Amino acid sequence: MASVDNEVAEDYFPLVRIYKDGRIERLKGTAIVPPSLDSESDVLSKDVVYSPETNLSSRLYLPKLIAGTNQKLPLLVYFHGGGFLIETAFSPTYHNYLNSFVSQVDVVVVSVDYRRAPEHPLPIAFDDCWTALKWVSSHVHGNGPEEWLNSHADLGKVFFAGDSAGATIAHQMAMRYGEEKPVGFYLLGIILVHPYFMGEEPVGDEVKITAFREKVGRYWRLAHPTSSGCDDLLINPAADPNLAKLGCSKVLVTVAQKDMLKYRGWYYYENLKKSGWSGEVEIMEAEEEEHVFHLNKLSCENSAAMLQKIASFMNVHPKSS
Repeated sequence: MASVDNEVAEDYFPLVRIYKDGRIERLKGTAIVPPSLDSESDVLSKDVVYSPETNLSSRLYLPKLIAGTNQKLPLLVYFHGGGFLIETAFSPTYHNYLNSFVSQVDVVVVSVDYRRAPEHPLPIAFDDCWTALKWVSSHVHGNGPEEWLNSHADLGKVFFAGDSAGATIAHQMAMRYGEEKPVGFYLLGIILVHPYFMGEEPVGDEVKITAFREKVGRYWRLAHPTSSGCDDLLINPAADPNLAKLGCSKVLVTVAQKDMLKYRGWYYYENLKKSGWSGEVEIMEAEEEEHVFHLNKLSCENSAAMLQKIASFMNVHPKSS
């Protein structure tokens, strides 16, 4: 007879399983790797605490060639995906991706770790990420707590990016930036890769993917149990009446042809264009690809094309591969 410890209360396969004794098991995205000097990419990384109160860190990435110089590069603040439930900034998936990215695009990266649901339900993750951004802004006069940012981050050229739930965070951070206008850095644009958006009413061909939409709604309620549902503006930003207050001048949305979230990416793009927002928005769709394909297919043709697009969007010239 199975012990109570092993009795499943709720199964959110393939992400999370909750047992009757309250134990939470993450089914993927649990591995971590240390920061390093990556010999293949020639990129340096290190972990820095941004919130002593919650013991939260970011992983910073820097091209080795500029270490020890006073050269400044655009700053990319990156938010990892995982449905707010799995993955960290220290997982091999994100560590390898950002090493590869920085090796090809000369930027400084701050990859933010944040607390995850269900132990820490939303909006905690959003608040953690805003705390990280305030920490970044503390370096505006070149005397902040982290020397890499003091010496090498151009806080007049800041971008937010993220994939899946991380793209959701990137959008919300840009909204909050537009509302609060914090002193310390200038947000030029945001890059939303396969954003994790949804809504109660189907858009586009979502009428054909009812089961998927129900699954997204179930995951969302687990991450944010006090939410009003999938029309919550945190997951359905296209419905936000204040969308025109987005606090940057340009947006890049990327979607994938075989990703069932692509309809929401397109819907966001279309609604942002007609919202009255004064910036420029672009969208790119990768043919024959699945959700966040680029994280595990770093060198495929579509990943290379997306990197070229992001580099162009940031006005940074990618290096020859």
